[in-house]
Amino acid sequence: MGRIRTNSSTAEDLLIHVDRSAAEPLHRQIAASIRGGIRAGRLRLGTSLPPTRTVAADLGVARGVVVEAYQQLVAEGYLTSRAGGYTRVAVEPAPPTAGRSGADRPAAQIDFGYGRTDVSSFPRAAWLRSVRTVLTTTPNERFAYLDGRGVPELHVALTDYLNRVRGTSARPENVVICSGYGQGVALILQVLAARGARRLAVEDPSADDDARLVAAVAGLDVIGVPVGPDGLLVEELERTDADVVVLTPSHQWPTGGVLSATARARVIGWAQRRGAVVIEDDYDAEYRYDRAPVGAMQGLAPDTVVYCGTASKTLAPGLRLGWLLAPAHLVDEITAAKVRADRGSPVIDQLTFADFLTRGEFDRHLRRMRPVYRRRRDALLAALRARLPELEPVGVAAGQHVVTWLPQDLDEASVVAAAARRGLVVQGVSRYRVSPAGLGGLIFGYATLTERSIVDGVEVLADAIAEVRAQVRPQVPATDSGAVAGS
Repeated sequence: MGRIRTNSSTAEDLLIHVDRSAAEPLHRQIAASIRGGIRAGRLRLGTSLPPTRTVAADLGVARGVVVEAYQQLVAEGYLTSRAGGYTRVAVEPAPPTAGRSGADRPAAQIDFGYGRTDVSSFPRAAWLRSVRTVLTTTPNERFAYLDGRGVPELHVALTDYLNRVRGTSARPENVVICSGYGQGVALILQVLAARGARRLAVEDPSADDDARLVAAVAGLDVIGVPVGPDGLLVEELERTDADVVVLTPSHQWPTGGVLSATARARVIGWAQRRGAVVIEDDYDAEYRYDRAPVGAMQGLAPDTVVYCGTASKTLAPGLRLGWLLAPAHLVDEITAAKVRADRGSPVIDQLTFADFLTRGEFDRHLRRMRPVYRRRRDALLAALRARLPELEPVGVAAGQHVVTWLPQDLDEASVVAAAARRGLVVQGVSRYRVSPAGLGGLIFGYATLTERSIVDGVEVLADAIAEVRAQVRPQVPATDSGAVAGS
């Protein structure tokens, strides 16, 4: 068994244990020891950890083992690190909560809001290598005005990646680059409205504010189609006269259902009979934790389905990079709409992403982030089981959020408000419904939270729910102590 202490005078207790006879990998043992030291208060905020080479030499392990442990703790928020500087403790130990009432606990500042990506893990060094490659090797003519579809290098790189990883049936000439899902769906709906589309079907619930706003401007009627445990209820879609439908078939937002192969075939059959178009929003399907990611629907019918993808959930929303795989008969019109909108997306960003994809850096980034997000999801599920077992989680197998349905005795709006009074942000499902009917539920986005913050947030939520229940509990009339029985 190896052990090491830090050089810092603020962390004199034993820091790291490794047991080579244990089944647990060494990097996890190292991370667990450091994490435990932080939680116990032995390693205070700002404490500098020894260099990875020093730790590796003292423990007799490869430096890469220590690097992996440090990186894991940086991703979880326990440590902070910068190139050329020290790795330091980034959090204070949590104060004990045993024996303290909810009212006595300090107000939390925790946000379970959905839609955020852990941009602190953006692969800056790898992205910089791609930027340098682009600036030193790209022909001059690439920086002139180009086709509104984007640069050919990115068309090819995306086609190779999406056909290999997402199961699409894409060709470079059918790719249109845009600035994200919002612009992409706006371009599609503008074109379809000009072609005569009058009714847009959306999943109910769904977060497709972009599509609904564009529909309102374009004069499209919006039809909500109910969602079941496995995604959109196809029999309900078949009863509509919609001209276009927006789906999240690989991971329904927000409920997490996966549309079955049979259901996908029925949707495509419905669309082909009506001459309708299916818009597939493939927003976070790369993050699957129980099996390989579920393939895209576009591969089944590339002439019927417009595929929308972005780098917002996988890399960073600030990149403003998105892409459409459009049927051949829509490409020219969508491209013309893109040119009218902004003359085309920035060339250097497109070329950088193309190099990033081609060199395999995107795949490496996803492999690195999947276990990070999975651990955060696991921390959320464990905390819910321990403190709020009555909340029913769904959609846990993929993505960056979890939905929990509320028991009938809990009002969604009251729970959200009680949590907000304690500094906890958690969103309700109802705000994303087209029709007002449906179960109350909560949406927990966990992508940007540390495991510790997730656990603390569930504790605060448990207090909020206890408050709501106390307020609605029937009051027992007081007994008149001076009354005489039978009087």
